[in-house]
Amino acid sequence: MQCGQLKRRTFITLIGGGAVAWPLAARAQQLDRMRLIGVLMGFAESDPAAQSWLAAFRNALTQLGWSEGNNLRIEVRWGAADPDRIRTLAELVDLRPDAIFNQTTPVTDALARVTQTIPIVFVYVADPIGSGFAASLARPGRNITGFTYVEPTMGGKWVQLLKEVAPRTAHVALLFNPETAPEFYMPSLQAAASSFAVEASMAPVHARDEIAGVIAAQARSPGGGLIVMPDVFNDANGELIIALATSSGVPAIYPRPFFAKSGGLIAYGADLAEQFRQAAGYIDRILKGANPGDLPVQRPTKFELVINLKTAKALGLDVPMSLLMRVDKVIK
Repeated sequence: MQCGQLKRRTFITLIGGGAVAWPLAARAQQLDRMRLIGVLMGFAESDPAAQSWLAAFRNALTQLGWSEGNNLRIEVRWGAADPDRIRTLAELVDLRPDAIFNQTTPVTDALARVTQTIPIVFVYVADPIGSGFAASLARPGRNITGFTYVEPTMGGKWVQLLKEVAPRTAHVALLFNPETAPEFYMPSLQAAASSFAVEASMAPVHARDEIAGVIAAQARSPGGGLIVMPDVFNDANGELIIALATSSGVPAIYPRPFFAKSGGLIAYGADLAEQFRQAAGYIDRILKGANPGDLPVQRPTKFELVINLKTAKALGLDVPMSLLMRVDKVIK
């Protein structure tokens, strides 16, 4: 009798233990299975800054326990700032990825048009609410969330910094492509320009060969300056803009640090490598079951101010010590 009871209890214990162990094993197996992440970058594959940001994203995933070739596969596509190419590459959704990571407003828009179910995490988007990607920053509510790279007040900061480094600036052209650049920071920029007695005029361009005309117009009259707006078109043509502005003697401020590192006079903007790392954290959470609509859209928390002293010297500008003491990096 006792032997029979012992056997029965042993059997029940084994069954009960299996009931607990099986879901744990199944859950571990689910986390270990190969996941597919689609990546659609707005920049060209040859862009060194974009490559470094993507490397930061991949490294962050590795630190979170994801290993390419083991439990993770990443398919990367490059839009090269071409709206038609980006729309075609949005067919990345046909691969049925577990999640999509992407960069820039045009890319996010293209993806939002072709899927309402696959989780999407963006970076490099200026106005996710105005663009229709999120109902609010706190609760996006759809299949899309991510990281916006500008604050609405940053337009005023660009005017202030340009005036500090080039005090004679009296009128500025706002260089952007209306097809790829949102305009939600324009009010703060216009207000700041007025407070500094600087005339600001819109300078929309639709093609690369129109850039020279805008910069030449600023060079023709004393006090001309240039604000290069956050725009994937400007990013793609950054080297040309920097070369033309410097050779024409036009002081310019840029929205991202890599411009100054590439020869631009001064740049102020979000640390994008940090945002790519943060985006990896969101991808990790989504792969583990989080709903993107419940993950808040985050504003930038880390900014970089970079000044290129070599370019300042070429433009005949003496950078004030008060500004040099505030910069994050000086290019000599």
